Amino acid sequence: MTTPTLAPPQTPLDVERVRADFPILGISARGKPLVYLDNAATSQKPRSVIEATSTYYEAQNGNIHRGVHYLSELATILYDETRATAQRFFNARHAHEIIFTRGTTEGINLVASGFAQSVLKPGDEIVLSTLEHHSNIVPWQLACERSGAQLRVVPVTESGELDIEAYHQLLNDRTRLVAITWVSNALGTINPVRDLVNAAHTRGIPVLLDGAQAAPHITVDVQEVGCDFFVCSSHKMLGPTGVGILYGTEAWLDRLPPYQGGGDMIDTVTFEKTTWARLPSKFEAGTPDIAGVVAFKHAMDYLDRVGLERIAAHEHEVVEYATRQVQEIPGLRVIGTAAQKAGVLSFVMDCAHPHDIGTILDSEGIAIRAGHHCAQPLMRRFGVPSTARASFYLYNTRDEVDVLVSALHKVRSLFA
Repeated sequence: MTTPTLAPPQTPLDVERVRADFPILGISARGKPLVYLDNAATSQKPRSVIEATSTYYEAQNGNIHRGVHYLSELATILYDETRATAQRFFNARHAHEIIFTRGTTEGINLVASGFAQSVLKPGDEIVLSTLEHHSNIVPWQLACERSGAQLRVVPVTESGELDIEAYHQLLNDRTRLVAITWVSNALGTINPVRDLVNAAHTRGIPVLLDGAQAAPHITVDVQEVGCDFFVCSSHKMLGPTGVGILYGTEAWLDRLPPYQGGGDMIDTVTFEKTTWARLPSKFEAGTPDIAGVVAFKHAMDYLDRVGLERIAAHEHEVVEYATRQVQEIPGLRVIGTAAQKAGVLSFVMDCAHPHDIGTILDSEGIAIRAGHHCAQPLMRRFGVPSTARASFYLYNTRDEVDVLVSALHKVRSLFA
């Protein structure tokens, strides 16, 4: 399989060499060269990930953990190799603390269901923030409906940063969990997660971090951060869709009940009683997306070879350049100006609805996202129904920013 041919880690990212590893970046969209700026929704895939998927189905396909034949044993080895890679990638203490899910959403639902069933009681509280994606709001609302617990919400400032003083004030003896995003998908705000975790742990409160937008861009060390749970999605990290990671400390995963029942998550089954398998099988009922899990390893390997520090530095340079350029456009307002931001540029224009902006940009071959970004409470906080969002990744360039800015000037000329 192909591997990226990159300069040594101490040198800047060679973006053109990176781009050569992504076949889709060479296509045309609406008759124009594709400019893909919707990475917060999903990332594109390098050739090594695409080839890993094909190779699995062509030469490795078998059901895991269920057979003694060659293909079953091979598939099991490959599947378990991805778990070991994820353990190293996120620095979990144990491989069995890595649970494969269908993505961030399922990981949060798994924890929320477990808390509703075995932890939460009437009057208990869960602390979220206004920055949250719906996937880190709705599961907790459902958990509160089942248990009688209540949500408490940390407000955000005009720049899109957490009100840290309000966060500390919300933590109390009734708080049973803090569930908070590491990086905002709508604004790009990077939260001070170490401080948030430390403050919660001082009161004995566990913390779940939504890492869907952090894992692709920031080095994640779950032991160093100290979180009790961490969730992320493969498809935002150059990997396949339908695969994700739930990290949980062994103590918490042992405490929570199973999320789903079925094959491979049991120890013994009788019609009178069932006992559960040990971690991680306890939370992995049924046949998973084996090919997706196998290919996810190649995505993490790719990010390791490129280097997350270099990726973050490159993205910072691109989003800073983009922010300066768009602020020269009359009537354009950037939403979210936090001091610490990932590669997200969210904005509105006084002359056009975000959906119209997105449609016109699409005619120029530019893919952005327009809408509420599954963050309606945050949109209401800023008094807008939606924004246009350009989100950048390791393969985006200044030249693509220039194409974006030129197209936004076209929007201005059409509607102003």
